[in-house]
Amino acid sequence: MRVLLAEDQLLLGKIIVRMLEEKGGHDVTWVTNGQEAYNLIIDCYYDVLVLDWMMPQKDGVTLCKELREQGYSGAILMLTAKDTLEERIKGLDAGADDYLVKPFESDELLARLRALSRRNFAPIQEDIIEVNGMRMNRSKQSITRDGEEIQLTGREFALLDLLVRNQGTVLTRDLILDRIWGGEMEVASNSVDVYITLLRKKIDSPGQKPLIRSIRGVGYVIEKS
Repeated sequence: MRVLLAEDQLLLGKIIVRMLEEKGGHDVTWVTNGQEAYNLIIDCYYDVLVLDWMMPQKDGVTLCKELREQGYSGAILMLTAKDTLEERIKGLDAGADDYLVKPFESDELLARLRALSRRNFAPIQEDIIEVNGMRMNRSKQSITRDGEEIQLTGREFALLDLLVRNQGTVLTRDLILDRIWGGEMEVASNSVDVYITLLRKKIDSPGQKPLIRSIRGVGYVIEKS
């Protein structure tokens, strides 16, 4: 499951990321403020958003409310130290699907994510993009090219999704790192190039036109079909 974590406390964020990846087997993107979270959410698909109530630039309640007003229908779990009835109601009224009070046990967080994943948050109308023989169903996170199904990891899908949604625009390595890896602390400088190589092996077959073009010294682009 692809999870976006928005948590500004660095130690807690690292603990939650490790917990979700190692114990839950989830693919986690971590950012440290609400504006970063918003920028990623409008560009990439996530199964669940885990939002801290108190964050710089845009707090979790404001972010949640804005997303719902814009028609966002995905699952949202709110993390907070606020435990009064009034605050819980405020978070839920803003559009959160669930609410977890700090401090919490790892098993409870994982259980709540499992419960959210069982609920149907998929949009009624499928979000499909086609380019150069590739068909991307963003709602189902599925990819086919020339009729052949392609299996991608969550992060590979997020990277391809970012490139496809910005067809014709050259995306720099720094921008891709920021959008896909967010606030993760330990990211190798060549991560973008490594993932582009992995993607090409999966989406390009012999005889097919390469989908992703390298712009030397800058980054990558998918040309408009």
